[in-house]
Amino acid sequence: MLFSEFEAQMSSEARPFPCIFGVTGYRQDQLRYLFLDPFDIEILGEQLALFVSECRSHGPNTSLVVFTRPGPVQAMDAYYRKLWLTLDLLARIDKSPWPDAIPQQLDDPLWEFSFAGEPIFVVCSTPAHVLRQSRRSSAFMLTFQPRWVFEKILGTEKTAEAAFAEVRRRLIPFDGTSPSPLLGRYGDHEGREYQQYFLYDDNEGLSKCPFMRLAQHKCHHIENKEEAA
Repeated sequence: MLFSEFEAQMSSEARPFPCIFGVTGYRQDQLRYLFLDPFDIEILGEQLALFVSECRSHGPNTSLVVFTRPGPVQAMDAYYRKLWLTLDLLARIDKSPWPDAIPQQLDDPLWEFSFAGEPIFVVCSTPAHVLRQSRRSSAFMLTFQPRWVFEKILGTEKTAEAAFAEVRRRLIPFDGTSPSPLLGRYGDHEGREYQQYFLYDDNEGLSKCPFMRLAQHKCHHIENKEEAA
């Protein structure tokens, strides 16, 4: 059911999904999928590392889309906490050093989640989203998109402006609320990437910085990984 829902979103021509990069990746069979049941951080880490090692061979619009089992709908804040607990636990089991070019402090315009040495933009979709349909899924869902995808597609200022203008043009009729003021270009002095990972249903709930940094004390054994389930 979850994949059918996702497939309908990506393939609709009457109601085109706002993320043109994701739609192109789906249509060109460049996306990769992971179905986690139960939600196991160690399996997610293994598969994300495998994806990172192979992603450049999948095509310029690739992402790893992670589906989970549907359950009772929780409050928006619960999914927000689950996203950041998941990323923190992934950082704890990451066997690769943090990339030198990426700051470790989240409150930095150049910060990006990184895993297996690869900076990755993360998108969280949940069943709690109602107005912001572009972030809605029947279950907790994560999309991991390598940052090099954006760098390759948005190579010039002209192509970048055109791409972001098209995304915003699609967002307005797709969502039941105006585009989030948190959406912006990576590296902009006032922008923060972590705020774009999870967008609340309206523009009043603005994401606060969940951690100063991820996994301040690395460990390879997680005693409470079920908290992310």
